[in-house]
Amino acid sequence: MQDLARIHERALTVLKLPNNRHGRIKQAEIFFAEATIPIMETHGAARKGKIEVATLNETLSRRTAELTATNRQLQQGIARHKVKEAAFKKNEKAHDKCLREALELQKQLRQLTHQAMTAQEVERKTISLELQNEIAQTLLGINVQLLSLKEESRSNTKGFKNRIAETQHSVVNLAKSVRRFARELDIGPPA
Repeated sequence: MQDLARIHERALTVLKLPNNRHGRIKQAEIFFAEATIPIMETHGAARKGKIEVATLNETLSRRTAELTATNRQLQQGIARHKVKEAAFKKNEKAHDKCLREALELQKQLRQLTHQAMTAQEVERKTISLELQNEIAQTLLGINVQLLSLKEESRSNTKGFKNRIAETQHSVVNLAKSVRRFARELDIGPPA
């Protein structure tokens, strides 16, 4: 405002003013009216612009805060995602390791099962051969006794009865042997 008063004072000295006081006041009023109109218009527009700038600054601050919060949430989401991804990769590696171990154990189990079945088959064949040999020997013995009985039946009846008892005893022993081998082979009697 002081600048305006100085400008006014200089202008008055340069201008030719009326000599009476009333004339000078009138001219001063006109001058101030003309000088303040553009200032008031500019001031109103500036005030309106200042309000708009303040509104825009407020909107900008609000949006900046929202953007900062959103960025923070995104950063946290990315961090959580990275943690989950690392855990998934770790679990995937552990799963792959377990799968490889399970496949190896399954392979070993198949080998052991095959070995056990082979051993059982060898044992069954061995027992089967023993059984065949024992049955064959016993049957051969029974056959020899029957031939002998046939010959004795012609001449000696007392010895004949003893020999029949011995032959029956051999048949009972053979049946017991067959049952024993069947238990060893875990074979039940036919249904």
